[in-house]
Amino acid sequence: MGERKATISRRTNETQIELSLNLDGSGKVEINTGIGFFDHMLHHIAHHGLFDLSVQAAGDLHVDAHHTIEDVAICLGRALDQALGDRAGIVRIGSAYVPMDEALARVVVDLSGRAYAVIQAEFDTPQMGQMPTSLVVHVFESIAFNARMNLHAAVLYGRDDHHKAEALFKALGRALSAAVAFDPRRGGVPSTKGTLTG
Repeated sequence: MGERKATISRRTNETQIELSLNLDGSGKVEINTGIGFFDHMLHHIAHHGLFDLSVQAAGDLHVDAHHTIEDVAICLGRALDQALGDRAGIVRIGSAYVPMDEALARVVVDLSGRAYAVIQAEFDTPQMGQMPTSLVVHVFESIAFNARMNLHAAVLYGRDDHHKAEALFKALGRALSAAVAFDPRRGGVPSTKGTLTG
């Protein structure tokens, strides 16, 4: 198997982003989006997924955090798609339950080549640090659509918004780690259609 790495550059009038991803890493991170809470959540994806992830983003934070968070999520999704290649030999489907104190989250992914997202998460506060809570769902949707994967995520219960978000992002990392793993019994693409290109 070749290296499963990708580097994505995105430059618009709103953001300039350089993102590198190695699916077969060890959880090394170098993340700077200018939004501390979002950096913290991305770190969880990489650490729990055992992905090496580098993100350097400069965005119009004088407006708000939306463009930067959205565009980084787009880049992460595209990097996942690119690093997976034809997706031959992978397990394809992964799931994880992750508790964080009083909160419990579940994430299930299918790296099917078809984009779909169902996110069930409610937050009580408008913001966590500089990150609007409304963007948590948008991050998951943007990753799913650009990675061409089916993603179902839910906060099953919890009180503290930080804990709920953290459980979700950790669960995403662990579900992806399971799904991108190689199945030694499978020689080709894990689909009866013979392709996972959509």
